[in-house]
Amino acid sequence: MQSGELLPKTLVADVPTTINGYSPENFEKQFNGAVPASTALSRSLNVPAVRLLQDYGLQRFYNQLKKMNLGNINHPADHYGLTLILGGAESSLYEVTKGYANLAATLNHFTSNSSQYRANEFSNPVFIKGETQDFGNLQFEPPVFGAGAIYKTFESLRESNRPNADENWSFYQDARPIAWKTGTSFGFKDAWAVGVTPDYTIGVWVGNAIGEGRPGLTGIQAAAPVLFDVLKVLPINKLWFDIPYDDLMEETICSQSGYRAGLFCEPTTVEWIPMQGGNTASCPYHLQTTLNETESYRINSSCYPLENSKQKNWFSLPPVMEYYYSRLHPEYKTLPPFHPDCVAENEQLMAFIYPKRSEQVMLPKDFDETINDVIFKLAHRNRDAIVYWYLDEKYIGKTETFHELAVVVSPGTYILTVMDHQGNKIQEKVEVVKFD
Repeated sequence: MQSGELLPKTLVADVPTTINGYSPENFEKQFNGAVPASTALSRSLNVPAVRLLQDYGLQRFYNQLKKMNLGNINHPADHYGLTLILGGAESSLYEVTKGYANLAATLNHFTSNSSQYRANEFSNPVFIKGETQDFGNLQFEPPVFGAGAIYKTFESLRESNRPNADENWSFYQDARPIAWKTGTSFGFKDAWAVGVTPDYTIGVWVGNAIGEGRPGLTGIQAAAPVLFDVLKVLPINKLWFDIPYDDLMEETICSQSGYRAGLFCEPTTVEWIPMQGGNTASCPYHLQTTLNETESYRINSSCYPLENSKQKNWFSLPPVMEYYYSRLHPEYKTLPPFHPDCVAENEQLMAFIYPKRSEQVMLPKDFDETINDVIFKLAHRNRDAIVYWYLDEKYIGKTETFHELAVVVSPGTYILTVMDHQGNKIQEKVEVVKFD
């Protein structure tokens, strides 16, 4: 948000992803297809986070963490790789909590001091009697992140939308607002929770001295209840942060995609977004399509008298995003197919879910070392499509409705080709390797 590349509710992709052999997974082992960025953050979805970091730039993100004075991040960016955004770097409870406190202090100072920042906001607190904190000179440029981006991030973390929320956050019944985030280490070795209000930043670590993993030792089940127990006993001075209007702007937003509204978006809302948000892209997922009278087919002038047509705005996601999104959103409607007599131009009808481009296919094994089938997966816009599969031009089967095909294949490099019943075709180079 600070760099004007994302808005709070912008839809981000949550689909199977492999980047240089690294395949991130969400905690719940599921994909949502597309989720608002704020939801991806509050639910700690790993896949969207890794994809966003790849687009944003690892070194660029690393440099900002260094500006936040997180002292334990002392290796080069390449040492951590894309896991850096998932907690792949060492840090202490003190360092993490201090980072959140400095973000809150940046916002508080901006709203109470003529929209100015302090140059040394991200510095270590002073605990020795008689010493004072040197926050540096006042300036109009933020030291790291601007007040608008911080405020909208805290607003996202204030939402109570967490995994299995009805079961796991019922311990917090207080109406007192707080921006909170949890974390769980790999193997359930420890759990974290951090919460921020205008007055306090609270950090909680739960684990054991030997670092042994324990089932159920998660941030939301083990650390968050302690966080809210602490919050309940603290006095209330101010319920929530003041809105930093000088670093926000009003913008018309597409209600479905979270992007700035494009020409064909409906419905829309007017929202306050970070000032840099005016540079973000407009909605790429709404288009105007031409339909026949019954809206059962898309048409064009090559096949149908346009005087009998209808113009309609349509929310349409790319095939792989649509494949997962539509399963969780029954209200989502896929685009009608083109009329059989019409010529579709430059339309992406299908896409591989597995394998993705440049992704190695590992031959899976049972416990008895028996090699199992490889399962190829495809998303197709047309629910009635029949898809024919070929491996190096050898026919290996067809699929209908659910395009998943189990194939016995030996290690090697192949060309995987699929063709639907209308002659549309896509290909992918596939490298199959044996898992040792």
